[in-house]
Amino acid sequence: MPNGAKPRPRPCASCPYRCSVPSGVWDASEYDKLPEYDKETWDQPTAVFHCHQNDGSVCSGWLGYGDPTNLLAVRLGLSSGKLDPSCADYETEVPLFPSGHAAAEHGKREINGPSAEAWEVIRKVSHIKGIR
Repeated sequence: MPNGAKPRPRPCASCPYRCSVPSGVWDASEYDKLPEYDKETWDQPTAVFHCHQNDGSVCSGWLGYGDPTNLLAVRLGLSSGKLDPSCADYETEVPLFPSGHAAAEHGKREINGPSAEAWEVIRKVSHIKGIR
């Protein structure tokens, strides 16, 4: 990647940071990752949070829920060239949870009994990923 990984123009329809995504779509282990990025910058994971669509994009919800330059993984990715500079100033108009903790709390609330709407999102994501 000559310019590094880039974000999508907007968070995808199944993004765990997106307020409109129903609860219970992702496995608990996926939601458990989100609050780790709310920690002080020096105490955050160094791994970039990529889009669940597995297309190589950086998760736009992860970049957009706060100032992306407060994310250790963004700082490291920019300095190493693994991330495109557009990641540093990414913004979106899509309503996102204000923190990884809030997104995880919402996502886990109905994890043991997803709604019909959640099952539809799960079906679509499974189809995109080739899971049956």
